[in-house]
Amino acid sequence: MSYLKPLAKTEVSDQAQEILTEIENQFGMIPNLFKTYAYYPPLLKANWQKFRATMEGGTLSPKLKQTIAVLISLDNSTEYCVCAHSRALLNMGISEEELKNIRRGNLSYVGFTRPEITLINLMRQVNKNANKISESLFEEIKKQGISNTQLVEAYGVMETFLSFNKFLDSLQVEIDIT
Repeated sequence: MSYLKPLAKTEVSDQAQEILTEIENQFGMIPNLFKTYAYYPPLLKANWQKFRATMEGGTLSPKLKQTIAVLISLDNSTEYCVCAHSRALLNMGISEEELKNIRRGNLSYVGFTRPEITLINLMRQVNKNANKISESLFEEIKKQGISNTQLVEAYGVMETFLSFNKFLDSLQVEIDIT
C-alpha cells in the first residue's frame, strides 16, 4: 500500500496540472511516480525536466539509457522502474528474449558495443558502491573512446533512477505501468 495516494490532475495546483498534462501527452498516461511528485510542484517540475534531459537528449542511445534504468532499478529491487523501463525497451522493438538477456546482464547478446557495456557496468558499480571505483576503470573508459560528455550523461541516467528508486520504494508507490 502506498504511503501517499498519487494525486489526480484535478487535485493539484495549476502549475502541477500543466506539467502533468505535458507528461500525459508524452506517455499517453501519467505515471504514479509523477502524480506523487505533484504534492510538491517544484520537485515535480525539477524531476520531469531532469528525466527529459537525461532520457531524451545527449549522444547515448535511448536503448542504452533505458538499459541503465532497468539494471539500476533491478539492482535496487525497484519493481516500478524495472517494469516501466522494460516496457520502454519492448516498445523500442527489442524482443522478450533480448529483455531477458539485459536483465541477466548478457549485454553483448543484445548488440551493445564494448564501450557501451563498460558504461553500463560502471553505472551498476557506482550504484552499488561509489567509493570502490578504480582508477584503472576510468583509464579503460578513456582507452575505449568514451568521452567525458558521454560519461557524465550516463551518470545522469544512473543518478536519476537511483533517486526515483528511493522515492518510489520508500513511499511504496503502486506500479501502474506493465
